[in-house]
Amino acid sequence: MAQLEPGLKGTAQIVVSEADLASSFGNPDATVMSSMTLMTLMEQAAIEALAGRLAPGEMTVGVGMELRHLAPTPPGFQVRAVAELVEVDGRRLTFQVTVEDEVEKVGEGRHLRVVVDRERFLRQVAEKRAAKEG
Repeated sequence: MAQLEPGLKGTAQIVVSEADLASSFGNPDATVMSSMTLMTLMEQAAIEALAGRLAPGEMTVGVGMELRHLAPTPPGFQVRAVAELVEVDGRRLTFQVTVEDEVEKVGEGRHLRVVVDRERFLRQVAEKRAAKEG
């Protein structure tokens, strides 16, 4: 496993579109960025923090998310997530993530990822597909 140290940071950003709105996920009156979109952006920032830092054959998968959606963001606003690796416990990585739009902080939380062997992981996915088809 690659040497991963607390302090690594990554960012991810989007401009909120129609597809990102809570109204697009079944909440018709909430024409603001969905919590699902917020969570995805947080995960993308954590993945970016690890870019180029994993050993060959390794990848990470998300295993947990704790978030607070603090304020609404309308469509057309730019939103930016910053993830910082705050704890490394073997293969388990904990990130603290903050999210801001052009006006204020709109979200914060912790995201947990685990370093896994890519080949083994993809083999498990293929076996599961085969079991369903079988």
